Amino acid sequence: MRIGYPCLNRSIGCSPSKTFRLASYTDERLEDTVSANLSCLKKILIYNAEHGLLFLRITSDIVPFASHEVCSFPWQVRFSAAFAELGNYCRKNGFRISMHPDQFVLLNAPDERVLARSIADLAYQTAVLDLMGLDRTAKVQIHVGGVYGDKAAAMDRFVKNYRALAPEIRARLVIENDERLYSAADCLALHTKTKIPIILDTFHHSLNNNGEPVNELFSAIRETWNRRDGIPMVDYSSQQGGKRTGAHAETLDPENFSLFLSESRDFDFDLMLEIKDKEKSALQALALAWGDKRLVTVAMPD
Repeated sequence: MRIGYPCLNRSIGCSPSKTFRLASYTDERLEDTVSANLSCLKKILIYNAEHGLLFLRITSDIVPFASHEVCSFPWQVRFSAAFAELGNYCRKNGFRISMHPDQFVLLNAPDERVLARSIADLAYQTAVLDLMGLDRTAKVQIHVGGVYGDKAAAMDRFVKNYRALAPEIRARLVIENDERLYSAADCLALHTKTKIPIILDTFHHSLNNNGEPVNELFSAIRETWNRRDGIPMVDYSSQQGGKRTGAHAETLDPENFSLFLSESRDFDFDLMLEIKDKEKSALQALALAWGDKRLVTVAMPD
């Protein structure tokens, strides 16, 4: 079990998600922005390696407008060496890496234009992981999408569009349950038709479920990951007090997290903490998990 957090580190003084307005696009501006983003990503990886946080979700904004038709700069060629260096660092230090497109990536969209943009974005994120030279345990994580007034038809459309994807995208793609539309049971139903691995989001499951015990789900979802995919990935968060139902916690709830570790102790997975203070909570989680037989790390956290 590796523990990690998504995209940003609030301790190191830089962002790997720098961007600019579409109207301001130039090849030179893109090149400068990507260079700065990759430099910051390297700093995050170094910080995480030094602190034993070995699971990282890379921001989707590492290359702004990469899947947009305005992007004419050959960033894959210009930054191939930089991506390869980052990938080598990840392998050397035992990282698990993932990416997660935004909510506008909808593989079951009935609108062909939305679908085309979604596939272009999946191709971009797959290319990032391929350029890093990472094996297929590095995943691109998406939600199933919308219901569009007919859930059964929307699920069938997901299956059809998934099967039509390029093989390199299918090899990376995984789906997660959400808090409103598609439960873990729905994802398992899609797996039977696609063999796509499933990420269990435990917080979403607490809000949208069919009464299944979490341990029962862990057992079923583990079977959706084969050896080449690696061990399952799990998303964890908890409810932020005083906010709308479904709002992710600002910081780790130690009691809730310790209970989660206890209830999941029979299952191995890599754990993504979707908690807003990022590395601060990840370090606290690592300390709480210290001594867990599943834990992969390099040193006792500071």
